Amino acid sequence: MDIILLALGLVLIVEGLVFALAPSRIDELLRVIAQMPVEVRRLLGLAALALGGALVTLAQLL
Repeated sequence: MDIILLALGLVLIVEGLVFALAPSRIDELLRVIAQMPVEVRRLLGLAALALGGALVTLAQLL
């Protein structure tokens, strides 16, 4: 449970930084994402999921 709370807190910090430091860039990014085919978005989501899982596993091993 500690790891889940830590991970959630870190995600919220990173997301908050993006919204606080570059709010206008988010609009551009959303436009670019909307133009991507669904398959590409799904692949990016799966890649992010795999990378996140690997980082959590690595953190547990260290």
